[in-house]
Amino acid sequence: MTKNVSFPASLVAPVAGFLRDQLKKLERRKADIKEEDPFSNESRVTDNAAPDTEAEEQFGHARTSAIREQIDRKIIQTRKALTRIKLGKYGVCEKCGEMIDTDRLMIYPEATRCVKHS
Repeated sequence: MTKNVSFPASLVAPVAGFLRDQLKKLERRKADIKEEDPFSNESRVTDNAAPDTEAEEQFGHARTSAIREQIDRKIIQTRKALTRIKLGKYGVCEKCGEMIDTDRLMIYPEATRCVKHS
């Protein structure tokens, strides 16, 4: 028999607002990073860059790709937390069904699992 536990809506509403703001910032940052990617410059294909310029572009692309992957993961985590808020399951471990420690949620509001199951 599982317990039906949840945080009161009045406590979760500010978290939802914070997460929505964070999601907007992440999406803006993702767009900015895409513009910083040297590979997004179409003239790059036709130029005859020196080897050191090519290496710099490769490094820049690798850097922006890694940052974009991190941002994508954070966006997914944030959307997942917002969905759990809508479902009334925010703050409940998706693995064991127990409440996630509030200290953990303060530091990592996107958490969907308790420390034991993370």
